[in-house]
Amino acid sequence: MLTTLVVLFNLLLSLLNKIKPRAMSTIEFNNLMLSFKTPLKYFALSLTNDKEDANDLVQDTMLKALTYKDKFAESTNLKAWLYTIMKNTFINNYRRNVKINQVVDNTKDLYYLNIPQNSGTVSPLSTISHKDVTQTVNELEDELRIPFMMYFEGHKYKEIADELGLPIGTIKSRIFLARKKLMSQLQDFR
Repeated sequence: MLTTLVVLFNLLLSLLNKIKPRAMSTIEFNNLMLSFKTPLKYFALSLTNDKEDANDLVQDTMLKALTYKDKFAESTNLKAWLYTIMKNTFINNYRRNVKINQVVDNTKDLYYLNIPQNSGTVSPLSTISHKDVTQTVNELEDELRIPFMMYFEGHKYKEIADELGLPIGTIKSRIFLARKKLMSQLQDFR
């Protein structure tokens, strides 16, 4: 009886080994991928040190994972695969940004790069134009001036929208309109 059970058990094992596991459906893949969204956000934040850049990086990672789903080997670790995609995306974006911001000077002895850009003194003409520009900005109506000044001080669109309680599209439009108005009123200073 024991030998019969062992034979049946071995037969059952050999049948199970021959059965191919079913492939993961797209919905299962998407759900599993979305379950890693929070850890991916933390990882992206550790790479970028900026919340909005981190959200963009997570979005890029998810998009690439969906695009290249067929490259994922189902018997492997999805979380590690997503982290690898994110790390490589971050590195590629970083390299691209460094190339864009690189200044190449082909002149002899890097003459133009070593010239001081300002003398350290303020000319009377620049003081007058600064006063005119400041006055023109202050003459803008509040709905244009406040978002423009917040943006000029370094706030991001999202921060301004949250602070003023307005949609981000409205903020972008108002800043654009303020710039346009200022450019038309300050044509002499271009």
